[in-house]
Amino acid sequence: MDAFEIADLVATQASSGRLYHEFLRTHDLSAGVYVLPAGSSDPQGPHTEDEIYHVISGRATIQVGDGDRAVQAGSVVFVAADVTHRFHDIEEDLVVLVVFGPAEYTHRVDHVSGRPHGSSADERGIGG
Repeated sequence: MDAFEIADLVATQASSGRLYHEFLRTHDLSAGVYVLPAGSSDPQGPHTEDEIYHVISGRATIQVGDGDRAVQAGSVVFVAADVTHRFHDIEEDLVVLVVFGPAEYTHRVDHVSGRPHGSSADERGIGG
């Protein structure tokens, strides 16, 4: 069994210096925590996989396609593959659990190798 504590995941994310920390990956899904400080900008673009965002804490607005929706702790938002989306008007530090199905980058092709990004642990710089 794999079990995780959000506080531990956020601490790992913070020490990485990155906004997103993936903590689980299988072929069929991946999960991570995404942390955006109040007043910051969300740099993400569309993904080639479906996503679910579950807001753990904070307050912001999410734009999905042409629509905007306020989100706060407890909000759950589905974003279909290839749809433009981003968080904005981040009023309170935002901590979001993100689940990709299938795993993030499964459908994105590396044009050099001709294989999907993340198709092996070695390509992602993980392991060994």
